[in-house]
Order: sequence, then structure tokens, then C-alpha cells
Amino acid sequence: MPLTVKNQAETVDNNDYTRRNRFTGESIELTKDEAKKHDEIFYHEALATLEDKELGTGGSKHWQEMRERLHWFRKNNAKAYMVLLD
Repeated sequence: MPLTVKNQAETVDNNDYTRRNRFTGESIELTKDEAKKHDEIFYHEALATLEDKELGTGGSKHWQEMRERLHWFRKNNAKAYMVLLD
């Protein structure tokens, strides 16, 4: 069965860019661009996890997409990286 994912461009913007760490519950306000990149990290993580079931662990190209966005956060907003992603 093919995987269907909603196009991110169709997502409604409610101007709330607060994001919460899924493990600690700590939150931080991001810019619109940062929030988009943050959400893309988890989007690619989910797709990579699903794709790895077919390709084998680490086989998905989505892991690299996720790593690129994590690197962007480490470089451009270290505080948000530490709160949300570390």
C-alpha cells in the first residue's frame, strides 16, 4: 500500500511557532522559518522510519534530509536546538 502524505504547502498557518520537546515538555518560540524546519525534521524522521522497513535500517534518503535540518539548527539557533532537539 503506497504511503500518502499531506502536502506541507496545504498546511494552515495559525501564526503559532511555539514548539515543545516531545521528551521533556520544554518549549520555545521559533520564527516561522525555524518552525517549518523543525516540523520537517519530524516529517523526514517519520518517512525514514517507514521507508527503512522496506530498505533496511539507515537506507532511507530521508535520514540525510533530517540530519541537514538538525545541522541547520545547531548552526543557526543553538538554544532552540538544545531545548527541542538535543
